[in-house]
Amino acid sequence: MPEPIETPSLLSFAGDALKRQVLAVQDYSLLSLQSVLNLFTPPVYWTDTMEQMDVIGVGSLSIIFAAALSIGGVMVLQTAAQFERFGETALTGDAVSLALVRELGPAITALLVAGRNASGIASELGSMVVTEQVDAMRALGTDPIRKLMTPRVIAMVTMVPLLVAVFDFVGLIGGFIVAYFTLRLGAVQFWTRAIQALELGDLVQGGVKPIIFGLIIATVGCYQGLRVKGGTQGVGRATTTAVVISSVFVLVVDFFLARLLLFIFQK
Repeated sequence: MPEPIETPSLLSFAGDALKRQVLAVQDYSLLSLQSVLNLFTPPVYWTDTMEQMDVIGVGSLSIIFAAALSIGGVMVLQTAAQFERFGETALTGDAVSLALVRELGPAITALLVAGRNASGIASELGSMVVTEQVDAMRALGTDPIRKLMTPRVIAMVTMVPLLVAVFDFVGLIGGFIVAYFTLRLGAVQFWTRAIQALELGDLVQGGVKPIIFGLIIATVGCYQGLRVKGGTQGVGRATTTAVVISSVFVLVVDFFLARLLLFIFQK
């Protein structure tokens, strides 16, 4: 008599899925660690790094400018009615400055950069995997992690903080333009309050977050690209997955970073 076929249980499916996720996290962590450790041993491909800086930094300036101007202006429009109600229109500069430097600048810049560059990194590296260029590098004795991933990590970690600084400044300009025409605030009043409202803790928050976010975006994009499976369809899936995972990862890490930094600087 034929032996009965055992049907996999729901518990076994869940266990296998959990194992795959744990292995993926382990693989991602080891790959990210290797890309960072490559900084301390030669060779470092500085030409490739400079090219990636140009692609990530200069290439993202247009969307950063547009988003920052709009967000700075919208913040003033949304708060103008409340400030006028209590006769505290002078606080507009404080509110815009603190919101941009502490939270909106790093978070929105990271999301914009993730949408533009995490997808590009994943598709570029995924295409190289599919066309066996990565295997050719290994055959020639070149470490693909050192050649492809480390320059992108360096470029992203360097450029995202600079893009955040541009976002904050342009956002303040957008807020000032709207405040000038709607609340009739003078330039001296607005910019003096905006600068004086910032303390050391605010600047540290605005400087630490972009570094962490840049590392997340670069490593997730490279991981998804280098682990592509399934040909050209796999490249498309990796591109979408890189944007989604890096964006969600940035938002989750942002919460814990904000909580930690607020605890440190409110002591």
